[in-house]
Amino acid sequence: MTKLLETLKIVNGTAPFLEFHNERLNYARQALFNVQDTIDLKDVIQAPPQIGIYRCRVIYSETIEAVEYIPHQDRDFQSLKIVEDDNIDYEFKYHNRNDINRLVTLKGSADDILIIKKGLVTDTSIANVAFWHQDKWLTPLTPLLKGTTRARLLTEKQIFEANIRAEDLKHFSKMAIMNALIGFYTLENFKLLF
Repeated sequence: MTKLLETLKIVNGTAPFLEFHNERLNYARQALFNVQDTIDLKDVIQAPPQIGIYRCRVIYSETIEAVEYIPHQDRDFQSLKIVEDDNIDYEFKYHNRNDINRLVTLKGSADDILIIKKGLVTDTSIANVAFWHQDKWLTPLTPLLKGTTRARLLTEKQIFEANIRAEDLKHFSKMAIMNALIGFYTLENFKLLF
């Protein structure tokens, strides 16, 4: 059975932007399992007793199978290794990340990877991306996974979709990565390794 994963950030007992996680979870359940009922994650998750930042992992298929709470630790991202894979598919946030983990093994000394699929920029192994172009942030029109932070920032018109080809990368002065845990994180002096 296919298992999926929803990862949420809990800050001092509160899970922000829950509606975007609910939307993605219920869309995946309907698309993959033809389930018509909806789940509201506020009825499923409980804040850990300690104050601080936690990563909440909700593992599910048709129903919720497990909920885990892990103290969050920041990671540093300054260099990304460009890797190409024209066949990778991660439309849904699968619990099984073997294909992505296989690509991560190619990163060498870089902090993470930037995945190119059929000549187009997609995502890092854990986050959607955006690039500063002239006067706005552009995010790939073709991400591997439509993340919840990406969805929120598109709705708020803080980022805009565009086709971004691998050869376009040299034209951008700034880069950002985004996901539910790190929010929108601008990489200062980022390096792309080819």
